[in-house]
Amino acid sequence: MNKKKDIFNSQILTFTHKLKKNLLFLDKPWLMPPLVVNLIRKDEKLMNIELGLNRKVRRAYGIDEIALVPGNRTLDYDLTDPSWSIGDFKREVPIVASAMDSVVDVNTAVELTKLGSLGVINMEGIQTRYENPDEILNQIASVGKNDFVPLMQNIYSEPVREELILQRINEVKEKGGIAAFSGTPQAAIKYKETLNNSKIDLFFLQGTVVSTEHLGKEGNETLNISDLCKSMRVPIIAGNCVTYDVAKLLMQAGVAGLMVGIGPGAACTSRGVLGIGIPQATAIADCSAARDDYFKESGTYIPIIGDGGIVTGGDICKCLACGADAVMIGSPIAKSSKAPGKGFHWGMATPSPILPRGTRIEVGSTGSLKRIIQGPALLDDGTHNLLGAIRTSMSTLGAKNIKEMQKVEIVIAPSLLTEGKVYQKAQQLGMGK
Repeated sequence: MNKKKDIFNSQILTFTHKLKKNLLFLDKPWLMPPLVVNLIRKDEKLMNIELGLNRKVRRAYGIDEIALVPGNRTLDYDLTDPSWSIGDFKREVPIVASAMDSVVDVNTAVELTKLGSLGVINMEGIQTRYENPDEILNQIASVGKNDFVPLMQNIYSEPVREELILQRINEVKEKGGIAAFSGTPQAAIKYKETLNNSKIDLFFLQGTVVSTEHLGKEGNETLNISDLCKSMRVPIIAGNCVTYDVAKLLMQAGVAGLMVGIGPGAACTSRGVLGIGIPQATAIADCSAARDDYFKESGTYIPIIGDGGIVTGGDICKCLACGADAVMIGSPIAKSSKAPGKGFHWGMATPSPILPRGTRIEVGSTGSLKRIIQGPALLDDGTHNLLGAIRTSMSTLGAKNIKEMQKVEIVIAPSLLTEGKVYQKAQQLGMGK
């Protein structure tokens, strides 16, 4: 990231805070000893670590390494408003269900809409390859671990059918749902006209990594995101990205939303297979900084959606505090009793014919979709009543809305999830599960 910021290293802040009462000359620079001057100097170099000779790296943080700090006020629960907007739609719940075959089908998308949330259907998945997707989903749920990847590669070798894309869009709309569909850049090129002639509401342009510049082989059609945003009649939400620079470029290209996160998903193995990714707390904070700067320059606000690695209500709250406007979750929704994965969950890149980058995990079924989103909770691990967790956290932190939530204090807290939890861990309860 080339953008320079005036940032105090957290350790230096702690140091100066502890010495503030004793070092009365901190507000008199001419009296400061050289040691103190060097310790509190605002300099990007303070944020770098020496990996090796001539190689400096930046420390990045994941969701599990941070904690939110209460301020000097709290709010009544009923005063909190976690709503957000994407395209022309205002949603009461800042949660988007991932475009995965184990997570969202037509019925799930419709129910999520009615719950105030949003569900995205994979336009290149089982729903658009098979007339009766339930038969295929039963096969996936019944196969053993060793036979899973070959089965998936065979299932997803069936071509996507254009008429089924239109059929699924129409089914969602006829049942009163928001028709949000996801596709890769290649699919966006191939089915652009089909989508433009459909009743689709939102299109999620999604890949392991999405950028504004893609070099293709000579003779192959390449995707220009700026042109796609201009030629599509519906808002385009693009992702995934993890850096300030790429986020800014995508916003300048005309996207209506941005998904942030590479590799943290429960069923994703891209970080292990490809070695690519940035921990979510840092990725969201960096991309949110790009959103804020772009808003100052253009007057257009582009919502940030934290995507991946989010399991509990606490995870969602920390993503919002890092700067996200909403989150995209997969495995928590896959646990709903009527989820298409039937108790299993797998990544979008799992069926790749050349390099699978995901696995099938068993998540079980813990309750209805309504119970997971709105409660009441039956479990003690933070995976039920996600909306209630968000609003309770906002109430405790004194944040009336998402914008105020994005300004709460954050600390680095690697022991947050383990401190004092010996009994929970030993007995596999609550945070020890």
